[in-house]
Amino acid sequence: MTEESWQLKHGDGLIGTLVLEAVDMFWTDCRFVPGPGWENLRPLFEASRDAWKAGDTDAAVEADDAIHAVGLVLVPVGGGTPLTEFLLRINGDKARFRY
Repeated sequence: MTEESWQLKHGDGLIGTLVLEAVDMFWTDCRFVPGPGWENLRPLFEASRDAWKAGDTDAAVEADDAIHAVGLVLVPVGGGTPLTEFLLRINGDKARFRY
């Protein structure tokens, strides 16, 4: 059986791969495997994480909006409809998204 996974893409560039670990109500929890484009976007995800941890809702929403503005796409490995509207968190080798 193949693991369910998604490629996180920016244009044709691979940012990383999300491998399904669990579904928790609205969130899909994954293992994150960085790709060649990850380092360019890492600061955006760190800003979001840090703002949410600090309880700075305004900064967190601003950071999430900046991530969304990049135009990332989650492409199901093995086929399926790509996701363009989602909320994504990445922290180290953990990722979670909701759509």
